[in-house]
Amino acid sequence: MPIVNITLIKGRSQEKKAAMYREVTEAIHRTLGAPRESVRIMVNEIEPEHFAVAGEAKAGPSS
Repeated sequence: MPIVNITLIKGRSQEKKAAMYREVTEAIHRTLGAPRESVRIMVNEIEPEHFAVAGEAKAGPSS
């Protein structure tokens, strides 16, 4: 059972996340041969102020 853990900055729509779930599931199915129903995806959404690159806080998903 493949388990995928994805961390995102909050702010994406449910529709975008649903599309991501489908695409990630398909990628795992194609590359590992795992049945789609065995793929588990966990998403951790964090506040933009809790994420930084090179010492600078990110403003949101588009940053």
